Amino acid sequence: MLAANPNYSFHVPLSKLRASSSKKFKIISNFSAINCFPRSKKIHISSIQPSNAVHRTPKTRKNKSRNSGNLCNRFTIGACLAAEPGIQSVDAPQQSFAPYSIKIPVGDRHILVETGHIGRQASAAVTVTDGETVIYTTVCFNDDPSEPTDFFPLSVHYQERFSAAGRTSGGFFKREGRTKDHEVLICRLIDRPLRPTMPKGFYHETQILSWVLSYDGLHPPDSLAVTAAGIAVALSEVPSSGVIAGVRIGLIGDKFVVNPTTKEMEESKLDLLLAGTDSAVLMIEGYCDFLPEEKLLEAIEVGQNAVRAICMAVESLVKKCGKPKLVDAIKLPPPELYKHVEEIAGDELVEALQIKEKIPRRKALSSLEAKVLNILTEEGFVSKTESSLTSEVLLPDLIEVEDEDEEVVVDGEVDEGDVRIKPAAKKPVPMLYSEVDVKLVFKDVSSKFLRRRIVEGGRRSDGRKPEELRSINSCCGLLPRAHGSALFTRGETQSLAVATLGDKQMAQRIDNLVDEEEFKRFYLQYSFPPSCVGEAGRAGAPSRREIGHGMLAERALEPILPSEDEFPYTVRVESTITESNGSSSMASVCGGCLALQDAGVPVRSSIAGIAMGMVLNTEDFGGDGSPLILSDITGGEDASGDMDFKVAGNDDGITAFQMDIKVTGITLSVMRQALLQAKEGRKHILVEMSKCSPPPSKKLSRYAPIIHIMKVNPDKVNMIIGSGGKKVKSIIEETGVESIETQDDGIVKITAKDLSSLEKSKAIISNLTMVPKIGDIYRNCEIKTIAPYGVFVEIAPGREGLCHISELSASWLAKAEDAFKAGDRVDVKLIEINEKGQLRLSRRALLPEPGPEKVSTKQRIGNLNKETTDTQKADEKGKLKKTSSGPKNDVKVDNVELPEDSTLDVKTDDNDKNKTVEAETPMDDKFVKKSISPGKDATETNKSRFKRTSTKSKTSESPVVNGEAKVG
Repeated sequence: MLAANPNYSFHVPLSKLRASSSKKFKIISNFSAINCFPRSKKIHISSIQPSNAVHRTPKTRKNKSRNSGNLCNRFTIGACLAAEPGIQSVDAPQQSFAPYSIKIPVGDRHILVETGHIGRQASAAVTVTDGETVIYTTVCFNDDPSEPTDFFPLSVHYQERFSAAGRTSGGFFKREGRTKDHEVLICRLIDRPLRPTMPKGFYHETQILSWVLSYDGLHPPDSLAVTAAGIAVALSEVPSSGVIAGVRIGLIGDKFVVNPTTKEMEESKLDLLLAGTDSAVLMIEGYCDFLPEEKLLEAIEVGQNAVRAICMAVESLVKKCGKPKLVDAIKLPPPELYKHVEEIAGDELVEALQIKEKIPRRKALSSLEAKVLNILTEEGFVSKTESSLTSEVLLPDLIEVEDEDEEVVVDGEVDEGDVRIKPAAKKPVPMLYSEVDVKLVFKDVSSKFLRRRIVEGGRRSDGRKPEELRSINSCCGLLPRAHGSALFTRGETQSLAVATLGDKQMAQRIDNLVDEEEFKRFYLQYSFPPSCVGEAGRAGAPSRREIGHGMLAERALEPILPSEDEFPYTVRVESTITESNGSSSMASVCGGCLALQDAGVPVRSSIAGIAMGMVLNTEDFGGDGSPLILSDITGGEDASGDMDFKVAGNDDGITAFQMDIKVTGITLSVMRQALLQAKEGRKHILVEMSKCSPPPSKKLSRYAPIIHIMKVNPDKVNMIIGSGGKKVKSIIEETGVESIETQDDGIVKITAKDLSSLEKSKAIISNLTMVPKIGDIYRNCEIKTIAPYGVFVEIAPGREGLCHISELSASWLAKAEDAFKAGDRVDVKLIEINEKGQLRLSRRALLPEPGPEKVSTKQRIGNLNKETTDTQKADEKGKLKKTSSGPKNDVKVDNVELPEDSTLDVKTDDNDKNKTVEAETPMDDKFVKKSISPGKDATETNKSRFKRTSTKSKTSESPVVNGEAKVG
């Protein structure tokens, strides 16, 4: 048989590969090129060899044409057993893809790096494990290069999957959706250190994907993701200058900790994330609480040592399983093109770079670039050096031939010796180049000329010295209805910052991997519209750059905010860049600080930010070789320079910092120089901010909401909320406040637009949560319902008590509705609280007891006139009459005139028929009694006065004060 001959090979379709029912077989392989097979039909066969040779099958096979078209379902299989070739049984020795792994010490523990086990079809795939946090990262690139640009085609995507923490998204859609803001920030952390290591001229679109597959809540995944991406790029075919690693540095007490846990970070004064190579720092970003520059440099040094150890360990892994780099794919512009561009645009380029204003300078450079493009891509360019070389080289040869003592042979004639042709001067051939190459070279040449101007001339494009800052001015209170506003202008960079105050409902909710609700009571949102640079472009959702700049400014201002107990507001700051020419994020810091002060936020101090630049190799531009640090860089200096180092803080220390490097890295000495120069710049900016005109108001705006905090019994919180929140909603609707927030510890926050609605809600809540005591008197309370056995009186909103029918009146009542109806208001006294907390009230306890009474004459007569109409009839007979004559409103009783401050003492006999009214009149500091006997009509009047069954009190005036009865 053919299978017995080892010199032959044959093709087996996938449809013919079947496992026997009588034997168990396992398909294994050591073949790495699995990606040529369909995913649904992947199999591994141990005898398959990745060979590019053409295998011929014997001509006697009849099914060759039938199977030849299905290349993906066909394998070259070496001769094996005739019965079942190429398939090993389970008992046979097995081969597998043994993954490479390495443990790297980082801080006080190790991280595990694995490759070759997952994602083998990618250019490189690694998993990095720290504790129980696992990051999976892949690197892939397109086979065909894209159009050449000055920006490396790198895209980074990072995703935290809820399944990593055993959770599911809380929204309607359970699948992870749009990238969250903190995921965008980690994407930037991965991208920024990798980009400077990519060589120019590699135009294959490269993609880095990173997922958090497992998260233990202790080991943060962000620094781990930076390290995983750096290792994956080092293992892939993508050319790069070295291995990248990232670590986090915390400051706990006085000790620096490498990759601290989340619990340790709660006590840390520093949050520094550093990435770099084994020799230099490429990126730092962090936040601290007014940390001095020297302390920050120490932290950077600790981080650099940790990164160096990781990179050295990874290099050994790259030597074992790293793939060869695609160096041949790098395509650079022709070297002579740089000289041509300098020759065409040199003088005009120098003049254009000296224009101080951004827009005219940009237009001049664009016009010059168009001119260069037209010459080098359409007309063709002939170098002056080439034309001069032609005349210098060819003409001497011509003269030499003529000076020889030989007969000159006419062109076309041949003598007996050599063929002689008269030489002629050659015309130079115009050179044409691609548009992309010309644009790339023009940008590099412009950057070179700008660097030379700064280093040699000591002046920048706008005429400043390297350490000099642009002019600064600011003003507050631009927007009358905003809670706080400020306009900060530095040179041609301008930020309009607006501060808004609100309650917790305005806080930013953060959806994280940990199953805990997290809210941000302060956040800053940065906007960079295309109009700020004089262009028309996309306007919509914030870009990754806008999110990153906003977070940097937010973390810079966060340390100066008061605590929630001191200032219970949620604060939102919006920074809209209205003009931009560099350092717009730092302008947001300055403008945001002024806006906070204008909104009345009691900040701890003022904060200023500045952006620093650098020219690293000054020796190439006429310098001494030492790096040149630039303060307050513009947009052109940022694009053409080697560093963008943003630092924010005050005179005492730093609150936030961010550094991006465009070269292979800088050393600690260069960073120290940049930090010290930035400190001097911050001091100058703070002085200019103090000159703000008009200055910040430093008080709450009248349009800002009012927040009142009150403490109630924690057991009474549910009474405020009510069943299903009905009670708190009714309070909000009734009083007109914006919100009422309750906490389990008894803290109640009321947010209102005005003071009147706040006082109403405060009174309602106080009454709801009060603890009633026996003996308390409640005035002007409304009768809610009437029952056969009494009435229910609302002594406070939501608090009712029963006033039994026996406690309603001093006399006997058959029915409560005979004397009262719902809606009447009465004064009651709390006389009992039963075991269930139910209240028993009494109205009778506040009524005066029948018997001798001593009251003022005016009050007694006034009450008599109010209670009965019989008193008005008695007035006609002159028995009891109140007159309005006299300055003291004296009273006449039986034609006896009494002063206002006289008192009446009413006495009755046993039959309640004969009554005597005695009046006490003060005369010369002595009281004189006068007896007045009322007539018949007066007796009827007194009878009606003591009948109280039909009398109802509808006034809120208290009938009992200090235990004494008042009438009227």
